[in-house]
Amino acid sequence: MGRMHAPERVSVPSSALPYRRTPPSWLKTTPEEVVEHIVKLARKGLTPSQIGVTLRDSHGIPQVRFVTGNKILRILKTHGLAPAIPEDLYHLIKKAVAVRKHLEVNRKDKDSKFRLILIESRIHRLARYYKTKQVVQPNFKYDAATASTLIA
Repeated sequence: MGRMHAPERVSVPSSALPYRRTPPSWLKTTPEEVVEHIVKLARKGLTPSQIGVTLRDSHGIPQVRFVTGNKILRILKTHGLAPAIPEDLYHLIKKAVAVRKHLEVNRKDKDSKFRLILIESRIHRLARYYKTKQVVQPNFKYDAATASTLIA
């Protein structure tokens, strides 16, 4: 899949998941222990992707979904620890706030102004998608003035 706001449509390489959807034979961790780890890391304030990286690097759990049968975000939702807005939308809003802060100091930076327009169009597109999927509230609206309170 190509990039959204880029001239060339070059595919983005990524590693492929194993075909077998069973946990590896060398993994001795039970699904209950994995869920405990996830809940403990979420209470520390880690995002779902950070939890996945921590479990992979520190605890040797390659794929949470293969071990537990559920994805990290679904486990967090069942325990009431899911983030208020989705992670990708959160990071786009955070990036837009950083660019706006940069533009307050550097008003003549035309390229950053253009990039801000692209970032905000991605935010609006993603918010529209999440409204149709009922992940965010139907009255959710990105506003540049109140965006910094969303990521605080």
